[in-house]
Amino acid sequence: MQFPENLLYSESHEWVRVEGNGVTIGITDFAQSQLKDIVYVDLPEIGSEFKKGETMGVVESVKTAADIFSPVTGKVIEKNLELRDHPEWVNTEPYGKGWFLRMELKDQEELKKLLSATAYQGLISEES
Repeated sequence: MQFPENLLYSESHEWVRVEGNGVTIGITDFAQSQLKDIVYVDLPEIGSEFKKGETMGVVESVKTAADIFSPVTGKVIEKNLELRDHPEWVNTEPYGKGWFLRMELKDQEELKKLLSATAYQGLISEES
């Protein structure tokens, strides 16, 4: 299982890559491994705004469906349209081609409340 050090993590298993005044968001390697074979990803429209903790989409696998929660407050500025044809990328490349969306960040302070890779590993070891 991978836990890239350059990312931040939420307790609801989303990862965040900070890029200037924006962030790229996806679900963690742990989350995709729990869901198994992902068959569909429902992402919000560009321009949609979310507060930290709000549901912003759904990931469906052959096993179940799971909500995607916004790890930060912001506005969607781009979404990964290729996931329509390649939802399996969330399983095979959760930190690469399997990214979900990019958001314009509203509050940089929220980033301080996210977990480091080490803290996230501690969280999932408690859950397992």
